[in-house]
Amino acid sequence: MSRPTPLREVHESLGATLTDFAGWLMPLRYGSESAEHNAVRTAAGLFDLSHMGEIFVTGPQAADALDHALVGHLSVLEPGRARYTMICAADGGVLDDLIVYRLAAEEFLVVANASNYPKVAAELTERTAGFEAAVEDRSDRYGLIAVQGPRSQEILATLTDADLPSLKYYAGLPATVAGVEALIARTGYTGEDGFELFVAAGDAVTLWQEVTKAGDAYGLRPAGLSARDTLRLEAGMPLYGNELNAGLTPFDAGLGRVVRFDKPGDFVGRAALAPLKDIPPRRRLTGLVARGRRVPRHGYPVVRLTDGTVVGEVTSGAPSQSLGKPIAMAYVDTDVSEGLAVDIRGSHEPVDVVDLPFYRRSK
Repeated sequence: MSRPTPLREVHESLGATLTDFAGWLMPLRYGSESAEHNAVRTAAGLFDLSHMGEIFVTGPQAADALDHALVGHLSVLEPGRARYTMICAADGGVLDDLIVYRLAAEEFLVVANASNYPKVAAELTERTAGFEAAVEDRSDRYGLIAVQGPRSQEILATLTDADLPSLKYYAGLPATVAGVEALIARTGYTGEDGFELFVAAGDAVTLWQEVTKAGDAYGLRPAGLSARDTLRLEAGMPLYGNELNAGLTPFDAGLGRVVRFDKPGDFVGRAALAPLKDIPPRRRLTGLVARGRRVPRHGYPVVRLTDGTVVGEVTSGAPSQSLGKPIAMAYVDTDVSEGLAVDIRGSHEPVDVVDLPFYRRSK
């Protein structure tokens, strides 16, 4: 049975279509997926992300422990800042992609994907055993609400005295929002400016309702998983299980920059990843824009138009509201950059190869 988030009754009252996602009962859409997508691009959208995992690492050696456990250099983070990173297996395969917030000198918050956070918590516990650090999975205690879009700061500013204009991208601060104690983080998964609000699970409904009321005059709409997926796809952001998995390394995904070999000491996966940093991968993650109306989907083969030879595979695909065309991300052989098609149920549909991301917000 799917686990409900603290906002289940709110979603039901809004008429949301609910679906299982990573073992959680989540809103797929509230009405029109395109309207939800466009609201985030032009005004603001409100998301329930309470399925994500919140794992705390604390103690005198918490920073050193994370440097060993993860591929990033977390000990250089200043309190109040965050970093995108990954946890890899000894063979270099990606176990999950993460955001790590340094809350204080000896306190870090590791945010993991819904399907992976029990595994991440277990790995962190094992990997930090030799350090003066404690790992605690507090996911069940938290609700997580995101406000994303160009008007998100205006909306939140009506509910908090926090200095939002000074809050940098990938930074967070504790504050009171609509009378609720929260960690406000300037992070997101949509390609727009926005905020993620970490609150006690029992406060999630109150905060959702207050943000909804405050956002009404600004065009805020609740948005479900479908809109979140098309937004992140346009922004070229990877989804674990599609663009990332344990059979791929950060270098395969074009994200080798997150692996920091210049940090002191060893880290899990270093020996396997070090030889890869100067070797081009066999396939690269690339963007595809369809010339026709048929949509490339996850798992569809990418082929040469001339002879139908398979040269890649689609990882994610959807109609793009912003481009007005179907788009996809795919792993494609590195020696191929044109003359491609996607095999959609036996029909070779031509596509153009483009750089990622498909969409960049105006500053």
